Amino acid sequence: MANITHAPPVDLAKHERTPKERRLALGSSFLGSTVEYYDFLLYAAAAGLVFPQLFFANIDPKLGTMLSFVILLTGYLSRPIGSMAFGHFGDKYGRKNVLVITLLTMGLVSISIGLMPSSQMIGPAAPILLVILRIIQGMAIGGEWAGATLMAMENSTAKNKGFGASVAIAGGPAGAILSTLILAIFAKASGDNFANPEQYFITDWGWRVPFLFSAAIVIVGLFMRANVKESPEFEAARRAGKVHTGVPLVRMLKEAPRELVLGALAGTAALFVQGLQGSFMVPYIVNATAETETPVGRSTALMMVTVGSVIAIFVMPGLAALSDRLGRRRVMLAGGLVSIIGIWIVFNMIDSGDPTKIWIGMVLLVCVVQPAQYGPIGAFISEKFVPELRYTGSGITYQAASILGAGTAPLVATRFVSPETGLTPLAIIITGLFVVSSLAIYFSKETAQSMGHAERFTKTNMFKG
Repeated sequence: MANITHAPPVDLAKHERTPKERRLALGSSFLGSTVEYYDFLLYAAAAGLVFPQLFFANIDPKLGTMLSFVILLTGYLSRPIGSMAFGHFGDKYGRKNVLVITLLTMGLVSISIGLMPSSQMIGPAAPILLVILRIIQGMAIGGEWAGATLMAMENSTAKNKGFGASVAIAGGPAGAILSTLILAIFAKASGDNFANPEQYFITDWGWRVPFLFSAAIVIVGLFMRANVKESPEFEAARRAGKVHTGVPLVRMLKEAPRELVLGALAGTAALFVQGLQGSFMVPYIVNATAETETPVGRSTALMMVTVGSVIAIFVMPGLAALSDRLGRRRVMLAGGLVSIIGIWIVFNMIDSGDPTKIWIGMVLLVCVVQPAQYGPIGAFISEKFVPELRYTGSGITYQAASILGAGTAPLVATRFVSPETGLTPLAIIITGLFVVSSLAIYFSKETAQSMGHAERFTKTNMFKG
């Protein structure tokens, strides 16, 4: 079987970017990912806080919440389809134009959700339309993650690929900040009765404004992406005649199935934790403290996610930059150990009922437990594939991890967590997932060396000085 991970490098000398061009590429990838994740995570938060009352009002509340999470899952299931479709064109014709399309699609879907009537107005058609929009939205983000990561990474210098890729990934917590902050503002404005049917403004428009707001930031993102040059590595591969040959998906599945499986498993645990943050943990904290002397409101719980996300924006690039020096595997394996220990500590704090401990625990969940193994994931996955297959390969790999992790997280948590058990069953599940992800990372090749600057980091010497 051919090894596509260590294909001969293409000549990049003629395509070297100036520092200004690199900064623009990094900035556009960061902002684009922020917009994409703002739209996507906005739905995840609304699925736990708002949609059960608006689209499943006539059924059992817990069942309504689970159905909202099922629709959330459909968006994850459609992401690999988007990765295949957008990845095909991104590998054959370039990253830039594809990224403009994914950003525009994501924004239009978010606006459509913001304008959609509730089930009280159009009956069962409302959740059906919601499913359709979620599928389209999922396809768009399926093409966005790989493209934004590649534009940032491929425009970076050889010694900063990990950091470059992480700048795009840092758009994830930035999007979480925007979505949770805006939801928190409207929740606070309504006295934490965010979807109370008796409040006309909140029911009809309050929850819609955050979705409609994405139109403004999409315009800014489109302007930046229109001024970014094509990826230098793709341009070099095109000049070398290595693109427009066959179907990238077929070649990737034929030549690199092992890389796909290991890469997907490597990202599953961190993405599972990511999938819990807004959609499950916020309602859990609100409900768990509702009958106590110090209840935590929705706006406060959302603010916990916001604070943690602010810190995570700096933690992720920091860990990725460290992986540029020490190797991806070494940093990610250490991060997995931190996450395994950390999940028990933070869940114990959240279940304590003490508002201060809940605050600290939730912030640490977002800024330590989740990014500890996740920071270098963009470069770790992308470097597994050569430029002419990288958009397709990295996109499908990451989205497979998203389905296994983030896509199933709210459903799994809703199924196994109860007031009697607390978060202990979830801690056991997450521990097992981090063990699996760490094993996948251990049995992977050191991807940093495929970019030509970390040959010293192999499986046999990774723990040596």
